[in-house]
Parts: sequence; structure tokens; C-alpha cells
Amino acid sequence: MIMCQFISAQMTDLARVEYSFIPQTRSEDQYTRLRALFNYPIALKNKSYLVLGAEYNRVILNIEEDYPFETSHLNTIHIIDFNIGYTFKTSENWRWGIKFNPRIASTLETTVTNEDIFYNGGVFAIHDRSDDTSLKHPYRLILGVTYNATTGLPFPLPFISYTREINEHWSYNAGVPKSSIKYNFNPKNVVLAFAGLDGYFANLQQGIQVNGKRADNISLSVVVGGLGYQYFLTKHLIAYTYAGYTFRLNNRLRDSNRDEVFSLNEINAFYLRTGIKFKR
Repeated sequence: MIMCQFISAQMTDLARVEYSFIPQTRSEDQYTRLRALFNYPIALKNKSYLVLGAEYNRVILNIEEDYPFETSHLNTIHIIDFNIGYTFKTSENWRWGIKFNPRIASTLETTVTNEDIFYNGGVFAIHDRSDDTSLKHPYRLILGVTYNATTGLPFPLPFISYTREINEHWSYNAGVPKSSIKYNFNPKNVVLAFAGLDGYFANLQQGIQVNGKRADNISLSVVVGGLGYQYFLTKHLIAYTYAGYTFRLNNRLRDSNRDEVFSLNEINAFYLRTGIKFKR
């Protein structure tokens, strides 16, 4: 899944701690994710920035259903990202960004191997007029292409984000992989409706034999929508909670060619994500 953590220095989440949970009412299986990240922008010449960061995801799979194979090797998945970004201005309103994102995604039951390492990245153009007081409806447009080795697709994928202020209370973001519409009650309280993609792909260091086939990877992809609430503790520190429903949930074991070997529980369910983040 393409989840861009930063595009330019002005848009970076400098730090975030987050908890996600997908319980199952019609199944014994559950999904929990603990997430922590930080990004550090370093100012260079001519309003350019070097951004260094890291992110850690710990995915906990409580698999209690009766499957025809041993599930103990699927209990915990570790996803570690190292973020290297560079952004620079080409004009008053245009900025470019480049991101390189090596990743370790694995059950990490032994030492890291080549199969645990993936290389991701992207190139972005940002047209930012969000602070332009001469406009009746300030906006920001981001167009980019991203390459993610964990998707299994041998070509770049698009990244689109268009954010526009409608009036002092309403604004929206339309794009891929997420969209939302927000209502600001006041500077501290924001409610929103959202839709987006989430998920992961990881290597299984201890391969699993399933019905005569070998599973070497596990993947989860989710299409989710719902409502959210943000509370600004300070100008830059935000507490948030999103609750919704998974409209499409694919949880699968895959072989070394990333072909499907076995489909785990795919019952749509309630979705919860909450945390606190520090934004520039």
C-alpha cells in the first residue's frame, strides 16, 4: 500500500504515536497495529530541506480461527521504514519533493535477510497556495508517482492530493490513496468523514506449508471509510480518533511469486484508529 508519510517540509508529521484495531464480531481473528514515527527536517539553502526519519509498525494478529496449518509464525509482524527526503522550491508557489524509503517488513523470527528488505520511493510536485490570502478558496495540489516494492506491481503508481478550503468551517481533500471532508467547529475542534486505503506486505521467515503449497509472504489490504475527530492540544499537537468500517478486507498468504496460497478471514468489520501527532 502506498502510504506517504511526508511530501514536503511544510506537510510533515514530525512525530506520531498511533493505535489501530480491527475486531471481528463474526470471527475469532483480530488485527492490532502499534505505530510510531518521527521525521526531522534539516533546512538547507534557498528554502530547500533534507528530511530524515524512521517509522516502526508492530502488527499483532490474534488468529484464533481453525486453519489447516500452524499459525504461531503469524502472530507478530514488524515493519521498519527509514525515510530520506529532499524538497526544494522552483518558484514562489511550486515545490518538488523526492523520497527514498527502504523498508524491513518481516516476522523477524531470526536475523534480517534479503527477503525482508524492500525499497520504496517517489517523486512529487507540490503547488501550494494554502496560505495565499488573495484567494477566496486557498488550495494545495500534490501530483506524484510512487514505487512500492511490496505491491508486486513492476511500475510506478499515482499519488494525488488536492486540498481546498471552502469557507472558514469547511474544507476537503480529494485524491489517492485517501480523501476526506472536514468541518472546523473552532480552531481546536475538527470533525471529518474519510475514505482511504491501508494495509501491509511482509516476508514470513518461517515459511508455512498450506495444502501442499508453501506460503512465504503475508499481505493485508483494506478499504475503509468512516468518521473522525481531531482536537488541537496546541497549534501543532493534535489528538485524533477515527472510527469506521472496512468495506473491503483482503488478508492472504502468498508464495515467493506473490501468488495467493490461502485466504485468511476476510469478513468486513469495525475499524478504530487513534493517536497523537505533532505537525509542523
